[in-house]
Amino acid sequence: MNTKILVAYATKYGSTKEIAEKIAEVFSQADPDVDLLPVDQVKELDSYDAVVLGSGLYIGRWRKDAAKFLKSNQEILSKKLVWLFSSGPTGEGDPVELMKGWSFPKSLQSVADNINPKDIAVFHGNLDRDKLSTIGKFMIKSVKAPLGDFRDWDNINSWAKGILQVLQDQK
Repeated sequence: MNTKILVAYATKYGSTKEIAEKIAEVFSQADPDVDLLPVDQVKELDSYDAVVLGSGLYIGRWRKDAAKFLKSNQEILSKKLVWLFSSGPTGEGDPVELMKGWSFPKSLQSVADNINPKDIAVFHGNLDRDKLSTIGKFMIKSVKAPLGDFRDWDNINSWAKGILQVLQDQK
């Protein structure tokens, strides 16, 4: 396919990293050149044809390092094929419906509009009580967020395959 793809992510407890790994795995099966990196390890973007960027959600916000990456690289990202994803809502049902129609942090929406991503996805997350800090446990209890792994791997796999199809159609 001759397309170089970056899958970059920001995660606190590892759930978003696992989603990014699944996306990169799907890409690798089609034999493109794929790099999987945490956002704070991305050194340059010039060599990439496409970028998939994801962040865990915390109180409706992306991780600070992902938000900073998106803002500081918006000019170059606006010239590339970009897909964005968030992971975080837990519970049964459509993650966007669980977020009451929310699909992207409002504080970053103007940046996303400038970049013009091909798609913005929201995936279910994994909320493991044992990994949470005391403050995190209190916050989860106060908002009554369901605990457990609600990630829909078939949906994530399908989304990644859709990206591959777009990239193949571009060639």
